[in-house]
Amino acid sequence: MILEAGRTTLRIHNFTTSFLASTMEKALSYTETHFDRFVNELKDFLRIPSVSTDPEHAADIRTAASWLADHLKNLGVERVDIMETDGHPIVYGEQLIDPSLPTILVYGHYDVQPPDPLDLWDSAPFEPVVKNGNLYARGSCDDKGQLFMHVKAAESYFKTAGHLPLNVKYIFEGEEEIGSSHLPPFMEANRELLSADVAVVSDTALFGNGVPSITYGLRGLAYVEITLQGPKIDLHSGVYGGAIENPINALAKMIADLHDENHRVTIDGFYDNVIELTDEERATFASLPFNADEWVAEVGASRSKTEAGYTALEGTTARPTLDCNGIWGGFTGEGAKTVLPARASVKISCRLVPGQTTDEITGKLKTHFEKYLPDTMKLTFTNLHGGEGGLVPTDSVAMRAASDAMEGVFGEKPYMIRCGGSIPVVADFKRILGQDTVLMGFGLDSDAIHSPNEHFGIDRFRQGIDSIIRFMHIYASSN
Repeated sequence: MILEAGRTTLRIHNFTTSFLASTMEKALSYTETHFDRFVNELKDFLRIPSVSTDPEHAADIRTAASWLADHLKNLGVERVDIMETDGHPIVYGEQLIDPSLPTILVYGHYDVQPPDPLDLWDSAPFEPVVKNGNLYARGSCDDKGQLFMHVKAAESYFKTAGHLPLNVKYIFEGEEEIGSSHLPPFMEANRELLSADVAVVSDTALFGNGVPSITYGLRGLAYVEITLQGPKIDLHSGVYGGAIENPINALAKMIADLHDENHRVTIDGFYDNVIELTDEERATFASLPFNADEWVAEVGASRSKTEAGYTALEGTTARPTLDCNGIWGGFTGEGAKTVLPARASVKISCRLVPGQTTDEITGKLKTHFEKYLPDTMKLTFTNLHGGEGGLVPTDSVAMRAASDAMEGVFGEKPYMIRCGGSIPVVADFKRILGQDTVLMGFGLDSDAIHSPNEHFGIDRFRQGIDSIIRFMHIYASSN
């Protein structure tokens, strides 16, 4: 009887696996048949100027949230709510099929960056156009296009099988481009609602066009502003120069001393908690199709300058950095004005790697500047904002499913890569909800996100939908 029961279980398992595979193939076929409509619907979404930074677009943010919620409802998602925050609303949706199946929490954002400067766009930023296989519009890649891949993957299942192969929850916010300040409190207040086995985010880039890759590491961020105040007002440099210390001179020296001859940051304890790259990770970096000379030439630099002992690729994705993002003081207008300025200011950002935290590095920055502050100056130190980085396990069931899904689309196994940028919500998912994140994005660094002429490859939009369809099937089958 035990043997017979085992055979029965095996037959059921084989039937279930076969059934899921059949529904996946039907969903993929549906996408192929309806893909042109998918693109046109994305254009409709992109026409809504949901710029979260500009109060004048508050109504457009609401319009985008309503458009997205209505779209989910029309697909057949059983629960869709527009949930209020103290800022812009969150669109929440869920389709719960069976408690025995895994649950994924899909995150995206429907807000976009301002389109400025408008005169550098080749076409209107909120009137999408397709040129040379790319869809041009603000938000086409970041993140409406990538968010919409998940919506269309769901439709392909709904319209063929009548349901998804697993449980899905959607959380689409409208404040990512202004720091997502209301998202963590929302997550704290809705832990049970947002419970899932894993989060899935499509807001990252492939390593290169046609190069499948999954991001497993993100850098964090510490961002501060520092001002040195000397005299109470600007002074005549001929009358006071030589006896009153110049804040610009003092600040410039302090900035120059932030790196040593090996391009390492000189702040005490800056590297104390850095999780070093493993030999295996460095081998993976070395195997990636990356030409440092061509990469440097693309941005018009003469050569790269990296922390001693690390390659340019390691330096931009897996090592901590400190950069001055802006510096000002004194007279910068046309002509001459010989002032000894009263103050000088700088904005500094540190990209942080796993092991470092925003509070730790911000504190060490403040201590450093206080320690080396000339006794002729007063210091104002302002913590502007930050976010935590993180590492995601590459051997989890969900990550293996994502890898297999992308391999099914691209015909080769994806690389596991680190990203030099920051996605703070990934750390929030782990800290608040206890969820790891699958970062399965299909943008490119060359897509001009946050810049004029932002675009998203139509082929990558399709690859993303197909990969998500496959991921849902494979992840459901693996549990």
